[in-house]
Amino acid sequence: MSSEEKKIDESNMPICNELDRVPGHDSQEPLYGLQRSLKPRHVQMLVIGGVIGTGLFLGTAGNLQSGGPAGLLIGYCIMASLLYAVMVALGEMVSQLPVPGGQFALAGRFISPDVGFAMGWLYWYNYIIVLPAEISACAVLISYWTNPESSTCDSPVCNNALWVGLLLIVVLAINFAGTRVFGECEFWFASIKVITIVGLILVGIVISAGGGPTHETIGFRYWRETGGFVQYKDIPGSKGRFLGFFNVLISAAFSFIGTEITAIAAAETDNPRRSVPKAIRSVWVRLVLFYVTSAFIIGIIVSPSDPDLNLNSTAAKSPFVIAIKRAQISVLPSIINAALLTSAWSAACADLYVSSRTLYGLAARGQAPSLLLKTRRSDGLPYICVIICGFFSLLSFMAASDGKAGKAFGYFSSMTAMCGIISWSCILWTYLRWRKGLDTQNIDRAELAYRAPLQPYLSYYGVGACLLVMVFGGFGAFVITFDSSTFITTYFPIPFFLVLAIGYKVVHRSKFVQTNEMDFVTGLSVDESSVSHSGKSSDLVSKVSQLLKMHRNKSEI
Repeated sequence: MSSEEKKIDESNMPICNELDRVPGHDSQEPLYGLQRSLKPRHVQMLVIGGVIGTGLFLGTAGNLQSGGPAGLLIGYCIMASLLYAVMVALGEMVSQLPVPGGQFALAGRFISPDVGFAMGWLYWYNYIIVLPAEISACAVLISYWTNPESSTCDSPVCNNALWVGLLLIVVLAINFAGTRVFGECEFWFASIKVITIVGLILVGIVISAGGGPTHETIGFRYWRETGGFVQYKDIPGSKGRFLGFFNVLISAAFSFIGTEITAIAAAETDNPRRSVPKAIRSVWVRLVLFYVTSAFIIGIIVSPSDPDLNLNSTAAKSPFVIAIKRAQISVLPSIINAALLTSAWSAACADLYVSSRTLYGLAARGQAPSLLLKTRRSDGLPYICVIICGFFSLLSFMAASDGKAGKAFGYFSSMTAMCGIISWSCILWTYLRWRKGLDTQNIDRAELAYRAPLQPYLSYYGVGACLLVMVFGGFGAFVITFDSSTFITTYFPIPFFLVLAIGYKVVHRSKFVQTNEMDFVTGLSVDESSVSHSGKSSDLVSKVSQLLKMHRNKSEI
């Protein structure tokens, strides 16, 4: 029988070669649960789906209102460059070491276990909060049709609680159906997102040029009227304009959070050594096309003073829907709003997926109860983790009160934005440590599956930008009068992260991982296609195989 006939489909086999342990954790139980059910096309669309979400379709409303068209565009350019720095750094590490737990597992391995612990739990907290944010966004979008405060609507259909419940049922059903079903649903959801955003950009250009039914040419009218910026909370002069732009930075972070799903999904991706780099290499195109271009178009076709941009009103809409409605294009606003609704729905499904896999990754590292390691035998679904994370999705009912969906979305997005910035800074810190470890152990970056460009300078820039946003991101709470709600929702993740890290360090007496002790072997990815075709692997893989054999022999002795 030929070697071709002996090929075995390993995509659904348990992941059993990753004994990723925390220093000092003596558990000998291998991580057999998760299966590599996601295909390369799923990963490609997961990255796209993570980039395009309610932050772009709905969050840009508040950003335009507070920062003006120029503030919106500059803020999104800065955040896009920051996310690019994060993604290429993360891509280099994850394509080489696609371990359960993703970035926080790597932080525990290359910085210290306490940082990995704090980062993991903060990341989990982030995604159990961002899920209600997405559902709240769905409720805001649905209010375009129902408008609960309208005197003409006394039907139960106008009750946000009904829609929140229905949305959650679908989100839970998709996640309990298994990883392969989730990947397939996200593939088609993301396809709708791409078609929608490309269509909206083209429609925006047509409206600006006067191609709508009114034939009114907008051009750069709103840029000329405002000078590109608006006065933040009516503060006069350049100070008010600068504060308006700076306010966009922290709120814009919510729009970009989610692309890191690639790291979490890598542990369930077929042949991550090839599929992850492919997804990472094209991320800059998506950032420029979807975010920067969209921010520019929104700033042209919608006035920053439009009352429908206020998310605290029941008339709140996506800026794209506002522009299309103002141009008197019939039917299209409802079609676009429906497409935006599927985007928010899709993001909520991805949030539950990430939060459950994060919890599983924590348990796999001995930093959460071992009960969470239980998986469904048929497809490796960590059902206990999905159940627990699904329970927290009930926070979405905060958006059920009439007229409160927009306010709930604002609170949730503020909390998740700061969590995301902390996570990004830790990813970049981990990468800088990763680089030092490679140099110390004389590992040539040319042998890696993917090499991040412009390093380490891009990571230094990213860390600096993250620290700036973390420190000053909640300045709006101190302007004019102190806003305790804004202050707490914005800054709570910082002390939460510090308490977790310091508490773990005190209890477990963990130490900083030295560069000569860093583990670049456990969980190493292998290019399965090249091995199956030629029977050979790279020099690095060969060295790793020898090290693994030596490790097993020592264990047997």
